[in-house]
Amino acid sequence: MPLEISATVSIPDREIELSAVRAQGAGGQNVNKVSTAIHLRFDVAASSLPVFYKRKLLALSDKRLTKDGVIVLKAQEHRTQEANREEALNRLKALIKSATAIQKRRRPTQPSKAAKQRRLEGKARRSEIKSSRRSVDLEG
Repeated sequence: MPLEISATVSIPDREIELSAVRAQGAGGQNVNKVSTAIHLRFDVAASSLPVFYKRKLLALSDKRLTKDGVIVLKAQEHRTQEANREEALNRLKALIKSATAIQKRRRPTQPSKAAKQRRLEGKARRSEIKSSRRSVDLEG
């Protein structure tokens, strides 16, 4: 079953290399006997993704992307291999979606006249409060 990225883009299973490895960390005897962690490798350049997706992914400055253009993910949060496989695939999908998301252009704005007026009034009020705290010179 291919990994659906969007309505028109999907990745066939043969392009995603999944291998089971032993998980790190605590887990008692189970962690030494069972390979529950999943190591996912996805070669971006050799994939069937559209050129736009490939270009965006290869331009990422992400530690999960090797110099050869291979995305490497390790999922080991869950106790079962199936849950870790799902987690790894979901992370790959999220990485691809975030890399290809088009950012909205920021339009520079100016504060309104009323906002400027409120800011200045607040500054004047604060100045008045602070100046009223000063010691009074009675002999002047």
